Amino acid sequence: MTTPRSPRTPAPTVRLIATDLDGTLLRDDKSLSERTVAALAAAERAGIEVFFVTGRPARWMDVVSDHVHGHGLAICANGAAVVDLHSGGTFIEVRPLERSAALDVVVALRAAAPGTSFAVELTTGIHYEPHYPPFHLDPGATVATAEKLLFEEAPGAAAPVLKLLAKHPDLDPDVFLALAREAAGDRASFTRSGPSALIEISGLGVSKASTLARCCAERGITADEVAAFGDMPNDIEMLRWAGRSYAMGKAHPDVIAAASGRTVGNNEDGVAVVVEQLVAEALRAAGSTAPQV
Repeated sequence: MTTPRSPRTPAPTVRLIATDLDGTLLRDDKSLSERTVAALAAAERAGIEVFFVTGRPARWMDVVSDHVHGHGLAICANGAAVVDLHSGGTFIEVRPLERSAALDVVVALRAAAPGTSFAVELTTGIHYEPHYPPFHLDPGATVATAEKLLFEEAPGAAAPVLKLLAKHPDLDPDVFLALAREAAGDRASFTRSGPSALIEISGLGVSKASTLARCCAERGITADEVAAFGDMPNDIEMLRWAGRSYAMGKAHPDVIAAASGRTVGNNEDGVAVVVEQLVAEALRAAGSTAPQV
């Protein structure tokens, strides 16, 4: 978490924008508005890199794959993977959840929250238990118990686990998240990104923030030079890490508390509103008179 600056100290110029997708950059119909597309392109022209940082798997990135511009990279699965969207979603880096840890989590949550069902997100696709809500976009999924889905005859031989998903039919989402962290927080990282009691479980220490920090370090970009956008608990660590952070208009209360600023909702192009301001700021700093968008 960055140290608060003195009001008299000017903020560093933003060099990288990190934005969540669902509920943040995308409208509720999962589209990108013309204003948002134009703002992202203007940021790239101004020398500001744009990273999509999402809980989505690489195979669900088609909606934004044409807007990654130069570097082509996106952070997917809540930080478990860095993928190259220019090559159709090739994995550049994977930070897996070890299967032994995933099995420990399954055992702990079955005991702490009876009725929990599981899905396993691999680098090769999703698989889930019989009582888990089916993924209609993944017709090739295997249906079996989590224990069978996580079993591997030769340790390390199977596809890496990006995340384990746990769904409860009745619990309050925040109560379920707190319960899961208490039951197995020493084995994995727990978060959530939707309105239901669906928990997303990654390797210990894996988050949007930690993978974004690694990507920025490779580019010589500091946290103070990053502006981040989000709306749900899986964005909190990223928003706390970034020098400037913006909670969306309908963000979770904990997200609003974590962010240093706010913007309007995703259906009102809240990310674009701020990005246009950041582009104008960058152009002023560079002494440019080029149009903002």
